[in-house]
Amino acid sequence: SIWPKGKMPDAQKHQIAAMTDEAGKEGFNPDKHRVAYLEWFEAPDASVRNGSCMILISGGSYQNCCDVGLIDTWHKELTKRGVQCVNFVYRTPRPVGLPIYQTAWEDGQRAVRMVRSEAAKRGFDPEKIGTISMSAGSHLALLLATSSQTPAYKPVDKIDEYPCHINWAIVNAPAYVTTDGETGIPATREGYGTDVKLSEVFKFDEKTCPMSLHHGGKDPYAPDGSTLVYRQLRRMGIPAELHLYPNKGHGAFGLECGIEFMTQMGFLGPLAEPVNIMDRFSSDADRAEHIVEDVWPEGKMPDSQPNQCKPYIEWHIPAQLKTKAIQIIYSGGSYTGNDPDGFEVAPARRYLNAMGVTVVTMKYRTPRPAGLSKHTTAWQDLQRTIRIVRSEAESRGLDPNRIGIMGSSAGGHLTLMGVTSSKHKSYYPIDDIDKLPCNVQWGIGIYPAYSLTDGAEKPNTGGGNDDSAVLVPEFSFDLDTAPMLFIHGDADGWASMNSVKTWEKMRAMGIQCELHTLALRPHCFQREASPGTGSYTWLDRIGEYLQPFIKEQ
Repeated sequence: SIWPKGKMPDAQKHQIAAMTDEAGKEGFNPDKHRVAYLEWFEAPDASVRNGSCMILISGGSYQNCCDVGLIDTWHKELTKRGVQCVNFVYRTPRPVGLPIYQTAWEDGQRAVRMVRSEAAKRGFDPEKIGTISMSAGSHLALLLATSSQTPAYKPVDKIDEYPCHINWAIVNAPAYVTTDGETGIPATREGYGTDVKLSEVFKFDEKTCPMSLHHGGKDPYAPDGSTLVYRQLRRMGIPAELHLYPNKGHGAFGLECGIEFMTQMGFLGPLAEPVNIMDRFSSDADRAEHIVEDVWPEGKMPDSQPNQCKPYIEWHIPAQLKTKAIQIIYSGGSYTGNDPDGFEVAPARRYLNAMGVTVVTMKYRTPRPAGLSKHTTAWQDLQRTIRIVRSEAESRGLDPNRIGIMGSSAGGHLTLMGVTSSKHKSYYPIDDIDKLPCNVQWGIGIYPAYSLTDGAEKPNTGGGNDDSAVLVPEFSFDLDTAPMLFIHGDADGWASMNSVKTWEKMRAMGIQCELHTLALRPHCFQREASPGTGSYTWLDRIGEYLQPFIKEQ
């Protein structure tokens, strides 16, 4: 029990503290389960112990504590990684005459103090206490993470002399976060609307901690709640991750990403030495054939300028073709240069060749054209490349209607041009190839630059965090706009809000996209990365995302 006898604030006769498996047992006596409690799990093995502790918080709409399976999964996965785990069971159902979260918040602040008081005894650092949570439990975790300096109850004993802040939070599917659902219902307007805001119950005080936010794109407890929390953390300069999963409803997703977040932040011990990605993916052993061809017929290149490089594409045919889908990849370079053999392209094409995917790499025209927008000639090259690939797909045993594009930085901006604006001509047709459509079925944007108005020509001056920073006008978001995967460093000067605000726009259009931001990581996060972090496993996110597109029927 976390409260001394007779000292529990706002005790109400209808409330109990029990997980639903316990409360559902025959002979359950509610009078013996009135007080919130902590359930300590076994200590991690001494060989892996890292001095951290995680408080596990179930959801259940503040009506019960129902996530028995999640608690079991979290405890097993975290314990084997050296984390001391403790299950926190708070009072439910919702209190009468008080905010729906009030008694749970009282229990939560008291629970954190009690956990901190046990640190020396149980062998963990009192400043390495985190939470992992679900749904209403994530609403409670956000209160603990953002509002520890606001007392939820009056002190009752010496335990209350301990601070009740937490040091990090993994927040799954937080409910009641936006003002259209803060009374304890699904978001009535799905988190949309100029008058829909982040609930003011979250104070975001000076002890607000780093977070990893996880949300399904079709959750009725709106994922925009997580994007708004993420944006506020960015405004405060607090490291954070945001993981958004397309076509997923209410649930806990991406535990592996939460563990990578903890690794990156140092909560699981010192980071491993970073590894250069070109050293990890140095071989073309999974490529059977390499074909080079020009993008434009001689004398037919639109807006030709003498200072620009000649554009070309390269086909990389896998040794074992496992899908008819095709991935086009190109690099960034500020529209001043681009390298189809560099770290932004070669590792990805080798990774995908190993998966049995045909890859086409593109060298587009740079540096920036004189007298035109910075992306104009590159956009022409991309539209032409997509048409060439479509025209040759069937002859190579591939599917002309399963083509995706992927670019990094300026190449990410170019990808957004290709994904959102394929119905707009970037050049006048020159031959029969240009009669083919240049739309794609998916896009992958790796730290896209120049996507918001506060960074249209340079790094985002305001971090993309202000409402005044909106998507640049060249993205038309036409009716052929395709779904996307975004991966972005949270500390990138070409701000991660480039990706987040595009994700928000596409969700508003009914297009489900995936997004991952990576705490503490800058532009070009993948060039060198420590094993066990999201910057090291980023290609796996791409491989997972592509499965529905590359799967053969």
